[in-house]
Amino acid sequence: MTTSETSGRAWAGLAVLSVVAVLASLELTVTHLALPAIDADLRPSGTQLLWIVDVYAFLLAGSMLALGAVGDRIGTRRLLMIGAGAYGVLSVVAAYAPSAGSLIAVRALLGVAGATLMPSTLSLTAAMFPDARRRAVAVGIVVASVAGGTAIGPLVGGALLERYWWGSVFLLGVPVMVLILALGPVLLPAGERTAAARIDVVSVVLSLGAVLPLVWGLKEIAAGGAGWPPVAAVAGGVVLGTVFVLRQRSLADPVVDVRLFRDAGFSVAVATLAIGIFVLWGANYYLAQYLQLVQDLSPLRAGLWTAPSAAGVIVGSLLAPRLTRRIRPGVVIGAGLTVSAAGFALLTQLTASSSLGLLVAGSVTVSAGLGPMMALATDQVVGAAPPERAGAAAALSSMAPQLGGALGIAVLGSVVAAVFRGAGTGADTLGAAVASVRDPDALAVARDAFTDGITVAATVSALLAAVLAISVVALSARRDSVVPTSRPRGRSA
Repeated sequence: MTTSETSGRAWAGLAVLSVVAVLASLELTVTHLALPAIDADLRPSGTQLLWIVDVYAFLLAGSMLALGAVGDRIGTRRLLMIGAGAYGVLSVVAAYAPSAGSLIAVRALLGVAGATLMPSTLSLTAAMFPDARRRAVAVGIVVASVAGGTAIGPLVGGALLERYWWGSVFLLGVPVMVLILALGPVLLPAGERTAAARIDVVSVVLSLGAVLPLVWGLKEIAAGGAGWPPVAAVAGGVVLGTVFVLRQRSLADPVVDVRLFRDAGFSVAVATLAIGIFVLWGANYYLAQYLQLVQDLSPLRAGLWTAPSAAGVIVGSLLAPRLTRRIRPGVVIGAGLTVSAAGFALLTQLTASSSLGLLVAGSVTVSAGLGPMMALATDQVVGAAPPERAGAAAALSSMAPQLGGALGIAVLGSVVAAVFRGAGTGADTLGAAVASVRDPDALAVARDAFTDGITVAATVSALLAAVLAISVVALSARRDSVVPTSRPRGRSA
């Protein structure tokens, strides 16, 4: 094939992978919208209703590292084909689940299948675009696609649920998976593989044992406070995670090559992803409650008001690779984080009676500032690994935001809750106050207290974004670049 033909095939393959990225982010949004209909039809208990949503995220985060290593052994495209086929079949089963228990079980399996999607997408993107500058653009497009899925999720889900039964939202994945199975073998490269290498089963068990209780514990702390079961789960996850890292250092063929973290640029990129999503998911968590419980909007209308923030990520992630042609990537990331800090400063001005324009302006500014970080730091992590380790590196770049986001919801959600409870409203949560308080004045006090909590959380987020911006720019000043734009794959920068 000529160079132009190869390039055309790569961009066509990227178009297919971008559709996968859209689906990966759309999945959670539409499921949340479907919960009332699922509740009415299947009559799950309160705990079961939570597990219908949460079990997918738990298995998704817990399986990424292990499946990334599997992709490096058998070929990333093959892993994506297997995962796509399983995801399509399981989506149909979920749509027609006869009971809450069966839906939870299928959602768990969907999480495992879903764990093949984003890591494979990023790994194959890196394989199709070995040139560092084109790879940065391609990764930016993938990140923008994820944001696009977030934006259209409420629209697509709302439209389906107004006309069809709740199972229709799960069927969205079927045509996408058929598309992958049909076009993947033609447009996507097989990917490097280390067929002779064994998968260390103990490492796989340790990764699952570390991530699953960690994510569960953080979610429980965010929802109900720091009780001993979730705290013990987080502590257990940290211990097993430490054992996992120590084991990787002793293996000739590790699941995750921890030597990559010796490079300051790689380590900062992973940390930047985790901390950036920490503040972003934390903001999404308390702003969603603000819209529904303070501004009294329906879930669908609240979703529509938060959708513009996805446009910020799209613009930021697509613009960043172009800026790095003239400006050091570290400076671009630092400038974006500074913009994000300014967005959080806007959110500190929210009151219970604020116009929604202030919330949109603040959230769009936050997301526009974080867009460059998401694109360029992801490119750094994926591009630093050698081709035969691309799957594990891509899994790491996907899992770091998952853990950072879960921690952000837990910590920043707890900050808001602590301020709310400290105001002496007589309720543990604003939701409980809205449901039980009948006195308008008392309810107004509760809403003001919750908004005060948002002010504190947004202030913390602004400070974190500012400190991270200074750190990234300082490192960039000591090195040629935090995120490489001209070095070959397989070398950390």
